[in-house]
Amino acid sequence: MEDGLGMPKAGAGQDPLLLLKTLQLLWTKKEMKKQLKEEIRRGFAGLEDPLAGLLDMLESNGDWKGKGHSLGYYISSELQLWMKEHPAVQQSGMKLKKLQARVFRILDQCPANLLDPLISIYQLHTADRNYLLGHVSHLYHRGDYKEAAILSIKLKLQPDQDVEKMCAPLLFQDKINLVEDYVAEYPELQCRLLEILDTWCEPDFNIRDMARQYQGLSRYKPDKLNRKMLSKLIFRLLDRFNVDPALCPNVINQRHLRTLNYLFYKRFVEKTMTQENWADHIQSTVGENRWLQGHLIQLLLRYCDLNTAARWAQRCSLPEEVLPSEVADELQKLEIQERVEEATKEENYKEVKKKDYYQLPIPRANIRLLQNWEEMMQCYEKVLKPGQIVGIDMEWRPSFGMVGKPRVSLLQLAVRDEVFLLDLPRLLEQAEVKGEKEKLPHFIQRLYSDATITKLGYGMSGDLSSLAATCSTLKGMDKQSQSVVDLLTIDKLLQKSSTDWKKGGLKVDVLSPEQSCEDGGLRQPEKGLSLLVQHVLGKPLDKTEQMSNWEKRPLREEQILYAASDAYCLLEVYEKLCKDPESFGLSSDLTESLVGKPSVKPRAKKQLNKQEVPSPSGQQCKGSDKETSCPPAPISPKEFSVVCDNMLQGLGRYLRCLGVDVRMLENEDDHRKAAEIARQEGRVILTSGLPYQTLRSHVGEGRCFSVNCSEKAKEQALQVLKHFNVHVTLADIFSRCQVCNCDKYLKVPKERMRQLVEDSRHSLGDSSTGCPTSRKEKPGGTCSAAQPTGTTPGQQLESTGPCGADVGLVGGTALQLAAIPSGVLEKAELTDFYCCTGCGKVFWEGSHFGRVVSQFQDILVTTGGEQRVYELS
Repeated sequence: MEDGLGMPKAGAGQDPLLLLKTLQLLWTKKEMKKQLKEEIRRGFAGLEDPLAGLLDMLESNGDWKGKGHSLGYYISSELQLWMKEHPAVQQSGMKLKKLQARVFRILDQCPANLLDPLISIYQLHTADRNYLLGHVSHLYHRGDYKEAAILSIKLKLQPDQDVEKMCAPLLFQDKINLVEDYVAEYPELQCRLLEILDTWCEPDFNIRDMARQYQGLSRYKPDKLNRKMLSKLIFRLLDRFNVDPALCPNVINQRHLRTLNYLFYKRFVEKTMTQENWADHIQSTVGENRWLQGHLIQLLLRYCDLNTAARWAQRCSLPEEVLPSEVADELQKLEIQERVEEATKEENYKEVKKKDYYQLPIPRANIRLLQNWEEMMQCYEKVLKPGQIVGIDMEWRPSFGMVGKPRVSLLQLAVRDEVFLLDLPRLLEQAEVKGEKEKLPHFIQRLYSDATITKLGYGMSGDLSSLAATCSTLKGMDKQSQSVVDLLTIDKLLQKSSTDWKKGGLKVDVLSPEQSCEDGGLRQPEKGLSLLVQHVLGKPLDKTEQMSNWEKRPLREEQILYAASDAYCLLEVYEKLCKDPESFGLSSDLTESLVGKPSVKPRAKKQLNKQEVPSPSGQQCKGSDKETSCPPAPISPKEFSVVCDNMLQGLGRYLRCLGVDVRMLENEDDHRKAAEIARQEGRVILTSGLPYQTLRSHVGEGRCFSVNCSEKAKEQALQVLKHFNVHVTLADIFSRCQVCNCDKYLKVPKERMRQLVEDSRHSLGDSSTGCPTSRKEKPGGTCSAAQPTGTTPGQQLESTGPCGADVGLVGGTALQLAAIPSGVLEKAELTDFYCCTGCGKVFWEGSHFGRVVSQFQDILVTTGGEQRVYELS
């Protein structure tokens, strides 16, 4: 019996293979998918045993074994849905066990997407656990390590398995995401995995010998799984699962050893650390660890001399029997001589600083270190004076990439002719003892929220984040801030300016590569605030005290002068820029455009506190405070701005389509450019794989997010939106140009667009005719009608090319009229076109909107508003 299409027609009680033949014919006709779905449901209703029938079809047809959506997957998914409507077909007892035994034979070759339907249909979770473990073991010993792990995760078999045995071959195959998923729900397995990985970091451990235990490894690259990669992986897992780092002594020692090497590089190669700062960090890094102390002596012999190595051996109380013989011999002889040389060197350096670096223009007596509330009263009265201008800076101890969020140790407040240094740890401790713990936070909140006081900073959003980590009462203060001027914004304007600094009447002394610092090495190029001070005031800041241990008390005199300079220079830079902005290549209305504008981060930035999937602890960057697992408050795409690494351009286009502000790296760009853009523009970095570990160390907490590179761009976009709780409405779709990221459109009536297109094509076809004068729409004309969302009222059209061939927006953006198909202008239902004011692309109402809505319907928030639909020209 056949239907009207010449295909066999399924009937009641029919053979499952006959039904399969019918479905195969429909599967080849893509336009008949609806009929295919109906035929599947009708066929299962007619089968005597639908569950056995599905297995008959899968066993007789091998199309489902490949990747992607096969007919077998489609049939299985439809049966799963059909069974929810017909629960009576569920099997139990011995009949179900027989069906499960048949399923396991299929699972040997089953792709990942078919697992969930089969597990659900045949209730594999209820099967004998030993039988399930045996089947997984069969896959494992056959070399199907990935398949064995995925099936174990689906059936939740991990507690009964050896975590090293299951995860080791996956690591050798670079399937790190699968390893994380394997232990994600089991804290004991997480700890066990970390202990195993830490043993792999032992100096004598041979990773190649371990790999030889696993036969048939595909895609294994022995050199890729090295100690450096393992170290990054371990710290990533410690962070994600909130496990005590003490569980991994080997990798912690290796991290400390890298810190030692870094400190030696800063001190003896870059020469950007003073001896005292360097020595303090060395001592805190090696502590009482004999292994690290031994490496310290070796590094000292490499970079320094016997005298220095002997001095450190004595400082660490190392017994002579563990020291190299030459160090032991030198231990007593050169101690006094080394101290004299160091004192002489420091004295010479101070003289050099006076000549080459910015110097405070106020006497030392006007720098006040405040350590109790009685001393704070004079600061309170002067800083909170209406109309005051206050330079603000903060200092904290460097963390060198270790787990832990920076806590502010010193808050500097500079006013005209005076600087106050607030010792926050002591002030907060005293307030706690006196029961007045809200007193200091109240003072800081009042300072930032007072619109009559101008606050100056450089990169102030990062400072506010660290301040909130120091005192929880100050969280959310960025939203309350008023009259904040972030000189980082001005610095960006200066960098973009092409004005010659000498034309501004300034003599800017920039060090050439051949100029050297006081101890014979080359001085590193200035950057950040130091470079801004050099541009504006003529000399850079001396940053050698930047990496001090700011928690140690008492503060040294050099630290006090450095901290005061960092805050007071903001006043002088701001004053000079406001007096004559044009000499620096800035607009004359600099003061009007910046004073009084709060430097408040968008709400989205407050939500960036976790990474990967939600975990009990959330994401931590340079801090030790644990984050809560509470979901972030919802934000709109307009409040969310990102920069996509060059491997995620597809994700970037999807996010733009949904209204997110997206910058994308070019293919040739280095990954580190993303960190530079994120810091300058306050964006979140979206990246994947190994670059994540590098990039996250260059930005603030939660400012870098790693997406799963094995997923398609659409799934990646859903992951990002759900993680940051971005609520997309219909009005957000196509509210931003997918080509150039602009969010402003010019609405043009169809008849006006037709005229522009015809004029453009006519002039291009006949360049010998007379060229009419440039036409410009008058403000308020039909072309400047406002679009409900994303349009630019007041924009105008003008003819910018010969004979009107190049019609553009005022400002020079040419409309891309040649890309508009002639048939579009004939569509009766179209009334308007929308022109991107950034790149000139032309959009019109089309079918793209419906496709996007269907793809992202799970995360769309319906508001009931009208929606314009745009199609790209």
